[in-house]
Amino acid sequence: MRSIDRRKVIIGLLMCAGAGLAWAMKPTQKLADSREKPVLETMIPQQIGDWKIDTSIVPIEPSPDVKAQLDKIYNQTLSRTYMNPAGQRIMLSIAYGGDQSDSMQVHLPEVCYAAQGFEVSDSVAGTLPTQYGELPVKRLVATQDNRNEPITYWVVIGDTAVLSGTKQKFAQLGYGLTGKVPDGFLVRVSSIDRDRQAAYQQQEEFIKAMLDAMNEKDRARLAGRFDA
Repeated sequence: MRSIDRRKVIIGLLMCAGAGLAWAMKPTQKLADSREKPVLETMIPQQIGDWKIDTSIVPIEPSPDVKAQLDKIYNQTLSRTYMNPAGQRIMLSIAYGGDQSDSMQVHLPEVCYAAQGFEVSDSVAGTLPTQYGELPVKRLVATQDNRNEPITYWVVIGDTAVLSGTKQKFAQLGYGLTGKVPDGFLVRVSSIDRDRQAAYQQQEEFIKAMLDAMNEKDRARLAGRFDA
């Protein structure tokens, strides 16, 4: 009986020690507090190559309940529509959050569009080559009635662009082990087009032009620090 009681005490002590260690390792320092706050409105140029802001159309607005959830996650959001001389349009949405810990993850398009009643399909991970390096992106299609919207998006955790999912979790964990809570961006580019491949190609060209139009500091924040 004493042996059983002794084992219970040891197990209890180990559980307490484990809980204390988990509490001690919980990240508390926000990376956002030690760096300059981004201002999305000025970070993104109003003219990107031949593309200029079209104020007549804005990207789809979230429903009130989704917007309330986004307001808890993000400190800043930016939604613009750009049009080129040929009358083609690209929708740009950017969200910045100062706390991208496990409990405040970026709100991914797969979830956001589905919450708006869209059917989301053909989600594929890939890379987008730029003169600064390769950008990890996801491409998918959101459909509702006659609206067919191919989407390209990427996620930045801290200083690194990552694919959403496992790599996003690992990036958060990496910061957590140093006691830091990373900030992050979600950048979404989309267009209304039945030809998804043509849409993706145009979106790629727009993204490259956008990165070219930004200064080095802002580009590093929005697309991560390229290794190549």
